[in-house]
Amino acid sequence: MRAHDLMTHPAAVCHASDTLNDAAKVMWDHDCGALPVVGDDGKLVGMITDRDICMAAYTQGHPLGEIAVNTVMAKHVIAAHPEQKLGEIEKLMADHQVRRLPVVDHDDKPVGVISLNDLAIESAQPDTHMKNGLEKVARALAAICRPRMLSSRRAA
Repeated sequence: MRAHDLMTHPAAVCHASDTLNDAAKVMWDHDCGALPVVGDDGKLVGMITDRDICMAAYTQGHPLGEIAVNTVMAKHVIAAHPEQKLGEIEKLMADHQVRRLPVVDHDDKPVGVISLNDLAIESAQPDTHMKNGLEKVARALAAICRPRMLSSRRAA
């Protein structure tokens, strides 16, 4: 199986210049917790999660309509390609501790999103084509959930 077999498509996206209120509305409308962020050229420039929005609201103390997506989005984004094998995607998720990966075309434009949920649902299907699916998903989940090192900004 490959990314294009399981990804949610088309990708719901927001723009770097949008407000957090705009991003939250897209998440609500598409029942998702993360969005690829695109620049004016439609290329992937970041990723934003519902947690990013909540933490920005808490730490900045401004209405969501006054905070730009590009000020809180993750700028270092790991992405997959439609033809990547699921084993590679599971490894990317585990190595980088991410639950969702944007899937981009050859021009770095988002075409879908693949999530740990997508992998878990597929692995539980009786007719799955994932070899050792549940075991692989469990290992990926364990790696994603392991504690991260505290960053210097959280140090005393």
